Order: sequence, then structure tokens, then C-alpha cells
Amino acid sequence: MAGKTGRMAKDEILLMVGTKKGAFLFRSRDGRRTWKSQGHFFRGKEIYHMTYDRRSRSLFASVGSGQWGPLVSVSRDMGKTWKESEAPPKFPKGSRLSVERVWHIEPGPEEQPGRIYLGAEPACLFVSDDDGNSWNVNESIMRHPTRPKWQPGNGGLCLHSILPDARDHRRLHIGISAVGTMFTSDSGGSWKFQNRNVLADFFPDSVKYPEFGQCVHKLVRSPARADTIFQQNHCGVFRSRDNGSRWANITSNLPSRFGFPMAADSGGKPRIYVAPLEGDFSRIPHDGRFSVWASDDEGDEWFPLNRGIPKVSYYDVLREGMKADREDPGGVYFGTTTGQLYHSRNRGESWTCLNSGLPPVLSVEVSAS
Repeated sequence: MAGKTGRMAKDEILLMVGTKKGAFLFRSRDGRRTWKSQGHFFRGKEIYHMTYDRRSRSLFASVGSGQWGPLVSVSRDMGKTWKESEAPPKFPKGSRLSVERVWHIEPGPEEQPGRIYLGAEPACLFVSDDDGNSWNVNESIMRHPTRPKWQPGNGGLCLHSILPDARDHRRLHIGISAVGTMFTSDSGGSWKFQNRNVLADFFPDSVKYPEFGQCVHKLVRSPARADTIFQQNHCGVFRSRDNGSRWANITSNLPSRFGFPMAADSGGKPRIYVAPLEGDFSRIPHDGRFSVWASDDEGDEWFPLNRGIPKVSYYDVLREGMKADREDPGGVYFGTTTGQLYHSRNRGESWTCLNSGLPPVLSVEVSAS
């Protein structure tokens, strides 16, 4: 499907799936009607996230290894060969910190070729300016004065969401569980919390809206309105229309406020997607049937999308397990912890199981040529 260079072909859609036992690629050139699989890569290793950098035409994979620790691997030929970063993400000596996982890898802006962002556990941001060959820690996050008070969520103290601002490369949002949303306007030189009106009701009544300590599960920027950001939180779904300065609760008519993944497509009127679970204790779909819930009015009202999904489907989808593409009509994809991979060519109106025999899915990412 690809040329001699291994690059993506014209009009190709690339689906990258990280699992508990390796990575897989799925590629379509006929409008997402049929798919060809490629892989299995990194057999037996946990792949927390994969991404494709369209600037350098490179694949990046976060590779977890119980023996060697977390690594970043890069492929310049669409998976034919992989090479580990010569200088993997590490905290400086004396910090008493050690990278446990790499949760997310995010390509930087067009005007900064070679820049890649990385979110790690324990929560910190790393930056590469040489296409992922080496990584430098963001000192301001690592040495933030409130850091001694940060507490982990159930999945650890993880920096899992990275939102560059295409209008200004100095501006960046990050999401940390269980710290909340942070924002920089000076390329990471300084950071401020952006958690105004975000609920944290696991705290005492007197501090339900703290400066930090919120358990944000995922951040997504609207493709149509750059100042509009959405978040799936432990305590609800929230929206900001002023680039994170203030938030409004948009849980509305969802069957539950709790969930992990979130996605947004690029339709004329962008649709946002969440995957509610009954609650933080049971963590199962409402009434035992998994449904993606969507909104066409930025979260004022929600509706379920489950045509093609079994009526009995106790699926669980992790925070990196659902993505939407930028095609028209939009495509949506999700992978489950029981190994099912679903896709939709019509904005979730109907679903097709692309593969039902994968290892537990940890992440799903999509890119177009």
C-alpha cells in the first residue's frame, strides 16, 4: 500500500493501535471501507501510545518493558524498522524521580520542525527538538512549587494530555491525573493552573473546587474553535470557551458523569464523543451495553450511538482508547480492554468491528495522508 519509502500513500488513513502485548497498524485507501493490517510490532510489550508525525513522516511508539523500563521507538519507514531514542526520557540525577511510563507522544507545531512533546509518569513534560532522538525534561513542571502536594489518580500520577495551540507555538495545555489542567504561554517557562469551576467532590465540602487536585481524565481541543476545550473528568464532563480560563459542567443528560476517553471530529459542526461508565467503583457500561455518547452542540445535549455494538457488551475503553479523524464524514474509532477494535465511517451512527481478537487495547490513534 505504501511506496518504496514506506511513507503513507495518497488518500490513506492510518490507524495505530497500542495493546498490552504489542502494536498493530491498520491502513485504508478506499474511504475506510476496507483495511489491511500490518504488524505485530514489539511483541509482548505494553504500547501506551503511538502517533504519526506528518512533518517528518515518522511513527512514534511508547514502549513499556518490565526489564528495561519505558522507551520511545521511532520508525522512519512506516513500521518496517524501528530505532530507540539514543537518549530516552530520563529525569536528571539528584531529582529522586524515575520515569515509570510514557503516556502520550504529541508532535509539535509546523513552525517548530523536529519538536515532539512527551507526557510521562510521574507527571512531567519532556521535549525533543531532534525528531525524538533525545529528550529534555521541562524543569518548570518538574520543580513546580506545588509538586510535593500532587496526588496520583488510580492509574498513577500521569501527564496524559498535551494540547499544542496551532495559533501560537508558545502556548500549551496539559492534563495531569490527579492534578488538573495546566497552561503555559511562554513555551513551558512557567505554568499556571486552569481548574476554575471544575469539581473535585472527593475532597471535603470546603474544598470541592480547589486550585489543583482535580482528576482530569482527558483533554480535547475543538477542531473548529481553538479557544474551546473539552475535558472528561472523574467528576463530570466540562467545557471551556475561553481557552481554559473557566469551565462549565456539561454532563447534562449523560447516563453517568464518569468515563475516560474523549474525542472530537471536524465536521461542519464538530461532534464530540465520550464513553460513560456507571461510576468510579464499578467502571462498567450503563445497563451492561457499551455506547458512545455524542453531542452536536458542544455538550448541551447528548445522545447514544450504539448501532452495531452488541446489546450485551461490558466493554471498557481507556483514556487513549478512542479517537476521531478529520475526514468528511468523520470517522470514529475505539478499542476495548477485551481486544475488540471498532470503527465508524459516519460519525458513530453505525459501528463495524474491525478486529475482535487483539490483546487488551491501551491506545488508538489515527492520521491521514
